Amino acid sequence: MASLPLSTVAITNISSLHRPHPPRLPPPPHRLTISCNASESHPSQVDRRNLLLGMGGLYGASNLILPGDAPASPPPPPDLAKCTRGTNLNLRQPLDVDCCPPFSENALDYKLPSATDIRVRPAAHLADNDFIAKYEKATELMKALPADDPRNFMQQANVHCAYCNLTYDQGAADPSNKLQIHFSWLFFPWHRWYLYFYERILAKLIDDPTFALPYWNWDNPKGMAMPSMFVKENSPLFNPRRNQAHLPLIDPPPYADLRYSKKSSTPQDKVVQSNLTEMYSEMVRSAVNLEDFYGAKYNLGAKPDPGAGTVERGSHTAIHAWVGDPNSPAGEDMGNFYSTGRDPLFFCHHANVDRMWSVWRDLRGSKPKEFSDPDWLDTSFLFYDENAQLVRVKVRDTVENLKMGYTFQKVEIPWLNKRPKAKVRKAKVASTSSAPKATDTSVFPVKLDKVVRVLVDRPKRKRSKGEKEKEEELLVIEGIEVDTSEFVRFEVFVNDEDDDPSDVIDLAEYAGGYSQVPHKNAANVKSKIRLGLTELLEDLDVEDDDKILVSLVPRDGGEDITIGGVKIIYV
Repeated sequence: MASLPLSTVAITNISSLHRPHPPRLPPPPHRLTISCNASESHPSQVDRRNLLLGMGGLYGASNLILPGDAPASPPPPPDLAKCTRGTNLNLRQPLDVDCCPPFSENALDYKLPSATDIRVRPAAHLADNDFIAKYEKATELMKALPADDPRNFMQQANVHCAYCNLTYDQGAADPSNKLQIHFSWLFFPWHRWYLYFYERILAKLIDDPTFALPYWNWDNPKGMAMPSMFVKENSPLFNPRRNQAHLPLIDPPPYADLRYSKKSSTPQDKVVQSNLTEMYSEMVRSAVNLEDFYGAKYNLGAKPDPGAGTVERGSHTAIHAWVGDPNSPAGEDMGNFYSTGRDPLFFCHHANVDRMWSVWRDLRGSKPKEFSDPDWLDTSFLFYDENAQLVRVKVRDTVENLKMGYTFQKVEIPWLNKRPKAKVRKAKVASTSSAPKATDTSVFPVKLDKVVRVLVDRPKRKRSKGEKEKEEELLVIEGIEVDTSEFVRFEVFVNDEDDDPSDVIDLAEYAGGYSQVPHKNAANVKSKIRLGLTELLEDLDVEDDDKILVSLVPRDGGEDITIGGVKIIYV
């Protein structure tokens, strides 16, 4: 029987990672005991040096450094004492979902097998019938596994659910404190590992080590429609909880909207160009710096949701919301963090998100492609592999997909040549505008229930004579506070005075946007985004202006968005 190569070392007994507890009843079979409730009487209940960030954070991190040991370290895990349903942190009520994973005593340090044969992930719209039949069979077998098998489809879906909904430390001073693989620099590596093991489980179930997940090529007009293999009602890839208006059942099929808003979607006759403009913004214009593409650093003591990268808060979130069923209570399945892994389309979608990481790295040339910070490289997670073995993995092993044994079918990348154009060059909008200054204390914080415009001063940069400009100018939207139980989106425009500057078709004035997949474990948190200005101001031909006019335009849930401030920095 063919099998996928696997090499693991260093067994760790999970039960030995805990400091002594008061006597308690044993946990039920196959359940990890997790407690989200800290106690003053047991402040040392968990040894945070040894816990692992795993199962999407349910088990903690192996390389944590406690305060006082070093200036920075990965974030602390929750108190692992019992598994609960989690809590809606705004209402302080138990969640109505249970994402507890199976329990294993031992974890192995995972070593990537030698990548002798590279698996090729196909573009979903180009997949042939033989591949589709193989994919359906593998998914059918995964769904047929025993319910307590960690490789079972629902158990795999629960990996994502658990991380997003059961990792809050409810006893902390800040009730929104949690392990964070969204809205931070852990977004790409955690999801890459997640898909990696999901893919290997499917491959083993059909005894085909060459099997690879398809990717939904939504950044290319030829692949922007929902892949048809997912809409056959008798297929294991089918899910009834999707937006019925977005199924590819008509000709031409509806294209995904990468700037999706429930209240003001892009018209289908404009959606292709709008999507290409969005992708150029996410992958080129606003993705010059590592932090802006990956997301902000997240370490011990950091506030939750430090800042999502361009793709995560843009096209990634748009697809989730576009697919989710608007008639379900909370946008299920794809439209809510807790349920999104229950739709097989999730993995096809995230395969393209993963591809975006590889494409972006290829575009970097000689520029840095990843962080050198050990707090990123040595962050650890736990997953169950294709043999139902719990394994420990590190971020550092994810940075090159070829070393993980897979690549992507080559397709054209049309957005690379879609640098947007300015409506008006050398416009004197900022110098003639009556908008208040962003520094006026009466302006921020402001609720984004209407378009908000402010004048933002550009700080003076001091350079020695003949010094070549190397800094990137960034627009920072900070103190973004949202109700995480709601889908929200707002967009940012520069030097655009339209009453409703919604048409970003080939529009250079569009700086970027922010959107968020809802959570069931709602909590109001603050975040920030950084948007690239250097190329944008060049396109508008206003590089020498000393200020710009910034428009914050709510698209969805503006009443649930508060902005704390706007400023310009140089990196």
